[in-house]
Amino acid sequence: MDNLLLEIGAEEIPAGYIKPALEALSATLLQKLTEARIEHGSARVYGTPRRLTVNVENVARKQKSIRSEVIGPPAKVGFDESGKPTMAAQKFAEKVGVPVNKLAIKETPRGSYLVAEKVERGLATQTLLKEILPQIILSIPFPKKMRWADLDIEFARPIHRILALLGKSIVSFHLGNIKSGRYTSGHSFMAPGKIKLDAADDYLEKLRSAWVLADIGERRTMLERGIAEVAQKLGGRILPDDELVDIVTNLVEYPVPVAGKFDEVFLEVPDEVLINAMREHQKYFAVVDEDNQLMPSFIAVNNTAARDLVLAAKGHERVLRARLADAQFFYQGDLEVGDDDRVEKLKRVLFQAKLGTMYEKIERVSKITEYLADLVDFETASDTGILDLKAQVTRAARLSKADLVSQVVGEFPKLQGVMGRIYATVSGELPMVAAAIEEHYRPVYSGGPLPETLAGAILSIADKIDSICGCFSAGLIPTGASDPYALRRQGIGIIQIMRDKNFSFSLRELIQISMAQFGGKSDQESTDLIENVYRFLQNRIAHLLAEDGSSKDTIAAVLSVSSNHIPQTWSRVGALEKLKAKPDFETLAVAFKRVVNIIKKAGDFQAADVDPTLFQDESEPALLSAYESVKQKVEDDLQKDRFDQALLEIASLRDTVDAFFEEVMVMTDDMDVRRNRLALLALIAALFGEFADFSKLST
Repeated sequence: MDNLLLEIGAEEIPAGYIKPALEALSATLLQKLTEARIEHGSARVYGTPRRLTVNVENVARKQKSIRSEVIGPPAKVGFDESGKPTMAAQKFAEKVGVPVNKLAIKETPRGSYLVAEKVERGLATQTLLKEILPQIILSIPFPKKMRWADLDIEFARPIHRILALLGKSIVSFHLGNIKSGRYTSGHSFMAPGKIKLDAADDYLEKLRSAWVLADIGERRTMLERGIAEVAQKLGGRILPDDELVDIVTNLVEYPVPVAGKFDEVFLEVPDEVLINAMREHQKYFAVVDEDNQLMPSFIAVNNTAARDLVLAAKGHERVLRARLADAQFFYQGDLEVGDDDRVEKLKRVLFQAKLGTMYEKIERVSKITEYLADLVDFETASDTGILDLKAQVTRAARLSKADLVSQVVGEFPKLQGVMGRIYATVSGELPMVAAAIEEHYRPVYSGGPLPETLAGAILSIADKIDSICGCFSAGLIPTGASDPYALRRQGIGIIQIMRDKNFSFSLRELIQISMAQFGGKSDQESTDLIENVYRFLQNRIAHLLAEDGSSKDTIAAVLSVSSNHIPQTWSRVGALEKLKAKPDFETLAVAFKRVVNIIKKAGDFQAADVDPTLFQDESEPALLSAYESVKQKVEDDLQKDRFDQALLEIASLRDTVDAFFEEVMVMTDDMDVRRNRLALLALIAALFGEFADFSKLST
């Protein structure tokens, strides 16, 4: 067993490409080794901006041989009366590639037949890798690929070298104009020469001695420790930013932090703007003091160990000063323009060609927020100190997109919403209004924070449902993996917010109100669009429930009956999952399924009142009595959202239902009695049908 080492040396690969590329490289290589019947151990990946590397442990030197049994002609045809092989036996032996004297006779259910053991000898791993490795390299997915020179291959950046070793031996192949070998290279500035590897196991240590930390985890740890130490010397600490740490880790091969300062005059600019200018443009880390206040300092990370760190810091300071001066200029210019003036400018900003301007969007969103604010329980609003929720959320809706035409957001697009909150606060808007402007974009990514304020939650839902209904109305519906307007994410956001805030208003009515803002549709067109959006959101509900661990059959059973009220849907699914965990659940589900199936088989059965005078067995009035007793309790429990209790009440009918089926034949020849018994079962089906479709449950 040997270690297999593959390194692809290239020009600087974008930081965001490295991790996905390494994951794909490792997964594909292991898959190809398995398909080629080459035994192997686990794989480890290493990467820097100038190299992508995978190391697979315990790779077999040869692929596994395959032994198979091939059945030939009948024995009586293969051998003559004296036991000598016939021409048929000789031809069979030639076909399978074995000597005729190696043929055997095997008894089968059809009689005696000639058999041969065929062995496909495994090839040397090194031979197979010459074909496998070039394919794997070119199959690595990147968001964008490029070509170079006159070659017909593509990669993220031009490839300079390929190192391929199996143990101590080179896996020799060509890729474009590059021939694989046993050479890597050190740091491009501090140790740019070639490094010869005698064996795959020497890789990390040889690079470490050449100022390259190829192990991403090791490099990240060194970076975190370094910036923390530098921040401490400045009298502060790093503003936590794991994403930036990941980015910078993959921007350098050997991290060397250096501290810098900027003029305190720039601190008049909001922290968010300063942090964004440092982070997005320069990849600098912000520093805060013990009170979590931004300090006029930053930490840059060099890719080289500079001889004069003071000189290096001054270079970073000059670059950042220009950025911060621009940010200051833009911010001061924005303060001279009122929010209402910016709103008017939205009349010239296109939202979508078929859906009009941003100004038209905020008008639609404002109407939806008014509707939602009326639905939110006033007691809930007053408990949180909101005396005029409707006025505040409507004002927030009007100002929600105003910052899109600000100079700061034009320069720093990631600050949309944030700057809206800041400008609203500066201009004297109420705190709830300002907060809602920022929060209405939430969640901005999967698992991201949700709006905290009631106004922010309402505005977020209104904005998202407008985008979804607008796109569906314009025919811009997500298909497959294509979702250019992020409608799936927005749909999930609506559901998460409604669940988080316990909003129990009707999802279908929300869609109807939003769709009504897009006129020009016939009644049928509008109805179809509403149903399409409802099913779209219902699929998002099913997705979230599955992520929470609910089983597919439970989700299907509940959603087929109720998904219009989000918090209740989760409660119903939870209650049904608890019932399914009970030991006697299967017999309960079978009984209820039987009820539904009999009604379905009845075909043209029309529901009617139950006539007690047609009862012929004691089990019939017993079932009616049990139903009447349980029905009121179930309706009361459902009205008060006591779903666990409602389901237990429904389940209590099982014994009475079983007794009914044991004592009577529903589909009797007497049509009046048959219809009466079907009517009785229809009452039972309707009762548990209020909760879930039990026929969809697996038993």
